[in-house]
Amino acid sequence: MEELIKLHSVTKDYGRNKGVFDTSFSIMRGEAFGFLGPNGAGKTTTIRMILGFISPDAGKVSVAGYDAFSDRHHIMKNVGYLPAEINFFPSMSGNDFLDFMANLWGLSDFSYRKQLLALFDMDASVKLKRMSKGMKQKIAIVAAFMHRPDLFVLDEPTSGLDPLMQHRFNELILQEKQRGATFLLSSHNFDEVERTCDRIAIIKSGKMMAVDNIDVLKRNRMHQFTLTFSDALAATDFISHTSYRVVSQSDAQLTLTVDGDINDFLKDLPDKKIINLQSDKLSLEELFMQYYQ
Repeated sequence: MEELIKLHSVTKDYGRNKGVFDTSFSIMRGEAFGFLGPNGAGKTTTIRMILGFISPDAGKVSVAGYDAFSDRHHIMKNVGYLPAEINFFPSMSGNDFLDFMANLWGLSDFSYRKQLLALFDMDASVKLKRMSKGMKQKIAIVAAFMHRPDLFVLDEPTSGLDPLMQHRFNELILQEKQRGATFLLSSHNFDEVERTCDRIAIIKSGKMMAVDNIDVLKRNRMHQFTLTFSDALAATDFISHTSYRVVSQSDAQLTLTVDGDINDFLKDLPDKKIINLQSDKLSLEELFMQYYQ
């Protein structure tokens, strides 16, 4: 697959351990790439460098072979960008704002815009100052998608949307992926990322902790097991003699995590006191939290 976005040894240092440090990763053309991390971890700084809003102190950021900073005007012609916080002109209606954005894109065919407004049950004739957060978010989504760019950079795109609209948005991403579009999706919604993204990056304090396929990351991190013992006393006795981290206990059943060789863990289990052993699949949220414990 072709690399569309590439960061090589990128640093942006704001001091006091704030910024992005020696970061390298690539996003392939046609994939959806999830970007996970808490507020202040460096996600927005990374996105701003990819979009050419700021330049790195060191390293290189390229998009479709162009330098992200010096060639940003060329790159942005084919990007749909949805920032985490949008500053609207309050006197405008939703349609006024979409007309304004369409003029910037040189867009004259409004048919897809109409489809998107219908998808999100949106009346764009309402003044923006009278819209709820969710309504404004829908307008911002339509503005980012209506010119059908090849690259979407989305920062908390479903913030303020109800579950039904979140579902429709996820379906929209999958539909655009079938067209061949590429997505960089920064989100705190783990279900959304797990459903739509092919690979993820986890950033912590400005440094990349992991970049890989979600299932691969799950296999390579801690494993979680639920054990059912013959009685509660046997479960308590096992806890007192084990170094494994116990997540929860309920009478004769306990859930724990194993970091390391599973075979060693299985050898540590008492032969006759366990009546059931279940391997639990980690959720993306549980995987993420392992990097922040």
